[in-house]
Amino acid sequence: MNQRDQNLLRLRPEIPNAKVSSNMSRDEQFQNRTLRPVTKLQDGLLVEVFRNYIYKHKNTFYGFNVEKKMGFIENAIQRDIKFRNSLKGIIIGQFTLDEYEIYIQNSSSLNKRMMNIVKERLLGNLQLLEDQSLYKKA
Repeated sequence: MNQRDQNLLRLRPEIPNAKVSSNMSRDEQFQNRTLRPVTKLQDGLLVEVFRNYIYKHKNTFYGFNVEKKMGFIENAIQRDIKFRNSLKGIIIGQFTLDEYEIYIQNSSSLNKRMMNIVKERLLGNLQLLEDQSLYKKA
């Protein structure tokens, strides 16, 4: 394992409830071993990237009720391909070389899992996203 891979693994938070066992599918093992820790590590960046997305869409998000905000998040992740690819890059860029090899073998299924985890993280941070004064445009 090279120095970059060691450094990446050392940075990742532990997630005690993200168990990995031999009776899980390979995708589920990858999700719990790699996707969940990487997404948790990138949580702050994901929030800021989404705040920028809101800003670029004329801050309409801030006028919505909670249900519409949740729909806005889901639509952004599912339908805006450029934004979705940006989110994928934020996560994939934190993979080790071995993890990337596993990822490319079943990227379609793993992308779905990845985007579901990102969506859950953003929904879980809805209160942080509600205060537009926290986002300072450049």
